[in-house]
Amino acid sequence: MYNPQRIPEAIRGYHEELIAIRRDIHSNPEHAYKEVRTAAIVAERLQAYDVDEVHTGIGGTGVVGVIRGRRDGDRAVGLRADMDCLAMNEETGLPWASKRAGFMHACGHDGHTTMLLGAVRYLARTRNFAGTVYAVFQPAEEGQAGAKAMIDDGLLERFPMSAIYALHNFPTLPLGAIGVRNGPMMGAADRIDITIEGRGGHGGMPQFAVDPVLAAGHLITAIQSIVSRNVEPCDAAVVSICAMEAGQMNAHNVIPRQVRLTGTVRTFRKETRALVEARLNEIAQNTAAAFGCRAEVNFIRGYPATINHPREAQLAAEVARELFGADNVLTDFHPYTTSEDFAFFLEAIPGAYIVVGQQSEAGQQLHHPCYDFDDRIIPTGAGLLAAIAERELP
Repeated sequence: MYNPQRIPEAIRGYHEELIAIRRDIHSNPEHAYKEVRTAAIVAERLQAYDVDEVHTGIGGTGVVGVIRGRRDGDRAVGLRADMDCLAMNEETGLPWASKRAGFMHACGHDGHTTMLLGAVRYLARTRNFAGTVYAVFQPAEEGQAGAKAMIDDGLLERFPMSAIYALHNFPTLPLGAIGVRNGPMMGAADRIDITIEGRGGHGGMPQFAVDPVLAAGHLITAIQSIVSRNVEPCDAAVVSICAMEAGQMNAHNVIPRQVRLTGTVRTFRKETRALVEARLNEIAQNTAAAFGCRAEVNFIRGYPATINHPREAQLAAEVARELFGADNVLTDFHPYTTSEDFAFFLEAIPGAYIVVGQQSEAGQQLHHPCYDFDDRIIPTGAGLLAAIAERELP
């Protein structure tokens, strides 16, 4: 009788080895497209696990392991993990803390890589599936679009996949809980840069100047009307102006010539994304003009929204329930306004993005200098990935 619950239990048999790998990667973090050491560890482990093929250098430092099942099949499934770190200092004080100043694994990609290695080890040994599994180890998720780089480098042509899945740890969910929903999981992440041009002058004689600071103040307020007055109430969007640069603090009586604003836009629907971009341009230009200034908006599109496909989201939830029980699987929750470049995969092929809870008493969130991946969820994530592959390729 088929019993998927055996999979996490089997992976727990080499849990300690996986912990050692994870902590070694954590101690030696590597930034976007520089994951040379990490990629070498991945390739060495794949070869040690006797996968059928190991391909390196895809999209920069990406690695793909190929595992063929006991029987041929017309389907192939991709399992993806990200390998890069963040450019920030670690403050955990742990024995396995980062050895590289200015870099740390503050988002758990070291754990994601390790969970996929655990799944690969199991799948390569049992091969209890018909078809092919592609283990995709991706560089540069943190803002550098490594997923797109791998796709642009021919990943999906060289390794055609029927579906693809990925995991991410989430400190906001209970330890070991699984979250997956149909539709949006995470939002699109875009950057806005706004320049307001006026005419500088003496702070005591403003009648001879055209004040861009005044225009900027009104613009910051007016921009907030986009979500409250243009976006449908049942939809969701975030427009945040996060920084402002104007004049010099030691020049208290000088009206500057220029003000620069920068911020972020988060949306879930393509239509809403386009609406926000259009309204930003209209409001910025007209508000600036009302004060005699000129505004230029640069809307820089980043990652698209991470949109799960219905079949794959349902399959992932079903497998998770079989492994961990219905009470530990969440499917009815609001999407997150964070972003993920796994979205590029989901735009190209069917798939699902899944989150695994690692809530702890410490409560440190992602991208925090005291964050650390919780090694207890390695068998959870690895087991779920392996079980999904078996379900996809029966």
